[in-house]
Amino acid sequence: MSNDRPFDTLNEAIGSTVLVELKNGKAYTGELVSFDQHINNVLEDATERVDGEVERDLGTVFIRGDNVNFIAPEDA
Repeated sequence: MSNDRPFDTLNEAIGSTVLVELKNGKAYTGELVSFDQHINNVLEDATERVDGEVERDLGTVFIRGDNVNFIAPEDA
């Protein structure tokens, strides 16, 4: 995956499973549906993870971009 810009990586990840870690230490995985220039993002089939283990299933979630520490495609 050779991209020049971070948004290129996110665009390629739409429809794929991503890991989103928040600044408060919580982590979520789910299918990336969309994002905007503020890194607000929508995940479907999202799960909350604690210490790498699934804590609970959440379904569709909206995550506000200013809470995001990082987003990583699961296949990376």
